[in-house]
Amino acid sequence: MINDINRNQFILDYRLSPQEMCEEILNRHRDTVRIQKPKVAVAKLQRIVTAALSIANHEGFHAMTLRALAQKSGLSMGALYAYFDSKETLAMMILGQVHAVVERVFTAPPEATTDPRALLHWLLHSHVLLTDVLQPWFLFVFMEARFFQKEARDYALDSELFTEQRLYDVLVQGAAQGVFDIVDPRMTAALIKPLLQDWYVKAWKYRRRGISVERYAEEITRFVEQSVCRPEGLRQPDAAAGVPVRRRSLRPLRA
Repeated sequence: MINDINRNQFILDYRLSPQEMCEEILNRHRDTVRIQKPKVAVAKLQRIVTAALSIANHEGFHAMTLRALAQKSGLSMGALYAYFDSKETLAMMILGQVHAVVERVFTAPPEATTDPRALLHWLLHSHVLLTDVLQPWFLFVFMEARFFQKEARDYALDSELFTEQRLYDVLVQGAAQGVFDIVDPRMTAALIKPLLQDWYVKAWKYRRRGISVERYAEEITRFVEQSVCRPEGLRQPDAAAGVPVRRRSLRPLRA
């Protein structure tokens, strides 16, 4: 499936290039950025964000000094303050952009993808590809969010819960149609999420083992399918008031 999702087209369709990401940051924070020329502002924002992500993902964002950021980005400390008034504001710029991208990608599946199994494939493969394209951004959110103030933490939590909710919706749809055989779709979605996160949190491990993004996506999809799919001959819609449960003696976990 991931081979069917052209990487360059994916970046183009969802506006994931560094320039487009920073254009959106600029538009969202026009009241903070004091540079009037958009081309200049976007180019400098790219340097700032790239440097901030590099420092944060190696040394920690809260350990990062503005002096270190200025040196890494090639801008003066005075120039930095033309783009943000505090490190917290810079963090919000990055977190807000990740949240916007997550919503944009996962609310727009291909129109032809309506079958629950195909939707699950698309969600898993798109998540792996998205977090591969934007690995430094997602790693930043995962590693740093717990240190931020409430508004910033909420951005990070909302992004995680949004993708988990999309998984839950597809699992419920598939169980209702008899395609999936699961005890608790909410718990199942929550268990799938860390498998997706492992790709960008521990990218070093998979690079060392020579595992490509395509192979990882295929393996996680195979693993999830083996866990949730009902055998072809046993498929039937679940009639329990729209709530999918497996016909077994185990008591369903509470959501």
